[in-house]
Parts: sequence; C-alpha cells; structure tokens
Amino acid sequence: MLEKSATEMATALESGEVSSVELTKAHLARIDEVDSKVKAFLHVDKAGALAQAEDVDKRRKSGEKLSPLAGVPLALKDVMVQKGIPTTCGSKMLEGWRPPYDSTVVTRLKEAGVIILGKTNMDEFAMGSSTENSAYFPTHNPWDLTRIPGGSGGGSSAALAAFEAPLAIGTDTGGSIRQPAAVTGTVGVKPTYGGVSRYGLVAFSSSLDQAGPCARTVLDAAYLHEVIGGYDPLDSTSINAPLPPLVSAAKNASVKGMKIGVIKELQGDGYQAGVLKRFNEALDELAKLGAEIVEVSCPHFKYALAAYYLIAPSECSSNLARFDAMRYGIRVGEGSAEEVMNATREVGFGKEVKRRIILGTYALSSGYYDAYYGSAQKVRTLISRDFEAAFTKADVLVSPTAPTTAFKIGEKANDPIAMYLNDIATIPTNLAGICGISIPSGLADEDNLPAGFQIMAGAMKDDRLYQVGAALEAALLSKWGAPILSKAPKLGAI
Repeated sequence: MLEKSATEMATALESGEVSSVELTKAHLARIDEVDSKVKAFLHVDKAGALAQAEDVDKRRKSGEKLSPLAGVPLALKDVMVQKGIPTTCGSKMLEGWRPPYDSTVVTRLKEAGVIILGKTNMDEFAMGSSTENSAYFPTHNPWDLTRIPGGSGGGSSAALAAFEAPLAIGTDTGGSIRQPAAVTGTVGVKPTYGGVSRYGLVAFSSSLDQAGPCARTVLDAAYLHEVIGGYDPLDSTSINAPLPPLVSAAKNASVKGMKIGVIKELQGDGYQAGVLKRFNEALDELAKLGAEIVEVSCPHFKYALAAYYLIAPSECSSNLARFDAMRYGIRVGEGSAEEVMNATREVGFGKEVKRRIILGTYALSSGYYDAYYGSAQKVRTLISRDFEAAFTKADVLVSPTAPTTAFKIGEKANDPIAMYLNDIATIPTNLAGICGISIPSGLADEDNLPAGFQIMAGAMKDDRLYQVGAALEAALLSKWGAPILSKAPKLGAI
C-alpha cells in the first residue's frame, strides 16, 4: 500500500480494503524504519495523526460523505503553522515554538480529513536550494543518500520519494517546490500567486511566497491542490475567484492542437547534458500526442536571478525584523533590549539567513533603494511582459526544471552563487506571479538520477498545468513501463 498513489490509497479507504488507522500506522512505521537516514522530518506527530485517522474512520463508518482524500496521510513543510505542533521554519530562532492557531492550509487539510503526519525539514526560513541550511541537519535524497533532495522544501520531497508519505505541502518562493520535485523524481506545483492562502505561512518574501501541493503523480497533486486552494478572506493577497477545474483537467488530459512554447533562454550553457536530453525526449512525446512545439524568446529572463536576489532579501530583511527576542522564539543574553536582540539574532539565525538580511537591508537603505530594489522591481515588470508576449504564441511554456540533477551534500555549501543558480529556471514564474509544475522527465545518463520537466501557464490557468502534465506523465509512463520512483536504487529498504 505504501507505494501506491494517494488516489489509489483513497480508493482502498473508500472500499474498506484498508482503514485510515492502518494506513497511518504503516506510514509511521516507514518513518521509523528509514527516516534516521533520510532525515525528512523535524517532528512526527504520532498521537495527533492516529487521532485524526480514528476520527476519519468513525465518520466513514457512520456513512458520512467525506472528501476524496479523507484518511490519506500527508507531510507538512515546517513553514506552515499548526496549532500546538512545533513550528521552527528549520531555524534555532523558533526552536520549541508551538503556534496558537492553524494556517488556512492546515485548516482546509483537517476539514478534508487529510492526516498530517508531522513537519518536514527545510532550509532555514525557506532560504536555500539544498536543505543544507536547516539549523538541525541536512535532509538526504532517497535516490542517493550522499546527495541533496533540493530546497528549500527538501524534507517534503524526500518524504515522498522515500515512501514516508504519499502527499506533502511545500512552499515556493523561487523554486522551492519545483526544484526539489525535479531532483527526487516527484511532482511539485507552484500555484498562481494568491491561488492558495498564505495565512499562517511564515513569511520569507511576501510578494513571492506561495504554498502548493507535492505528490508522486499529477492527479494526486490536482486533488491536493483542490483541497488547499481557493479564496481566503484572511489573506489580503488571495484571489477572490473560483479555482479552475484541476482534477477534471488531470483526468481528461490531452495536448492535441495545443501550442507548447520552449523558452530559448532556459536551456543551453550551464544545463547538464543528460537533463537536456530527457527534456528534448519529453518534447518529442508531446509532439507525438499532437502538440505543436514552438520556440519563444523571453529576453529579460537573463536578469531574473539578479532581480530575485534583490527583491527576496529585501522583503526578508523586513519580514524577519519581527524576531526580536521580545515576543516569541528564543531569547539569549541579558542587558538592554538592543543587546538581547543582537545576542539572540547572532545565535538564532544561520549564515545564509544573515547573508540575505544584510543584503536586503543594504538594498533598501537610503540612497540605494532606487538603484537596487527599485530597479529590480522594474526588471520584474519586464519579465511579466515577456511572459505575456510568450503566451500570445503558446498555450503553455516549458523548460527543464533545474539545470542539473541532485548534487552532493557539501559540494556547493561554500559557494552561494553556484547554489543560487539552481533556481535559474524556476525564479521567473515567481517574479511574474504565474503558475508552474515540475514532473519527472527521466533519469540523466551521467548519474542515473532524476531530471525534471517544467510546465508554466498564465495566472489562474493552473488547470493547463495538470492537463499537459498528466498527458506527458502518461506518455512517459508508457515509455518507462513503471513510475519513475520504481527505478530508485534502494526502493523498499533505504
């Protein structure tokens, strides 16, 4: 049962083949078995998960009509608050903090009867591309335990790939759902900005952060997206419009007659040969299914990385100012408020977080605001216009999700620029506020590790991601003969 999709698990639950308690216990046992090596979880809520499962079983037995995912387990990224459950954002600054309320995403998961197993590891305050910036420990990629599982949501993606959970929640500020999905052979979706509530999501960069679904199949992601998505009056950036038909799009997938735009600027130099080979093979599959492949140019994408690393640190320097040792989180030292604040931040924040706070504070400082932050926002507008122009020529846009497969833990730890380049293909969608999905495109020839195929669509056109993604997934599944995760070298016993 552990290796089935969430949809298959839901069918088994509905038919009575398995109970939610049995399914939850099986996943908790799997976590006990392998997580000492994978290190996907920061906190496992065994008692809470089993209590949720018992409640779902009782409601199902009484004949109550339940949501499609009721009783299916899920792993929650530790940046979403959950009442009474430790929420640390992978940082010492919030060590031991237990929130007094649920985020909207958690509220909707609970209402749908989804079983929350625990909180997954992440780069501190979502700042990183490898989960090596966690204050507690790095997470390991189940395909090769010496390699990274992506970041910042590496815990969620690793939990999926290690069969510790069939579903997960991630957040994506510059690629933190899609890049981990690419390097672990899973599916990750960055919804349209405002399509999933940010209420209760601990902010890194408020104009970029977006929660979204992580799964092992496109259909599973669609079901989870429908659970967590939709308007929320508690979030001022939430879009007051109904979600497009995501599950229906995944179930009725077809690309016949569609135009698929290949972004010229998101391939070539810097991209691993094996990643590009799998990408081009996937394009061939789409063409066989009746899609027209066209090339589009987005000339301002070459400035996206620079613009992102001014906007995101600027907003993070503002958002993280709340951690002042006075209200919540850890408190270090004695003396004046300033002395205590300085001592606490020195201990509480890690190296990467400090780097970004300093960079962002500089970019926002008097005399530099227009030259740096202001200019970056202008570039952001140009990138949005590039997307608008490209979408007049194509229904969706595509690229490799990440330029390489998973690199070794420690390989780029002392080179922040090399680390930042992992998000070069994912950052533009966040800057424009549109949606994107990563699905497995196969294993790169050089290292036999997963590569990802990214599909992008316009704002509130999330259904196109699932339509194209599910069609390509089915074509590749036919080609491989099995889900990509079945080819993982240590499947079943890490």
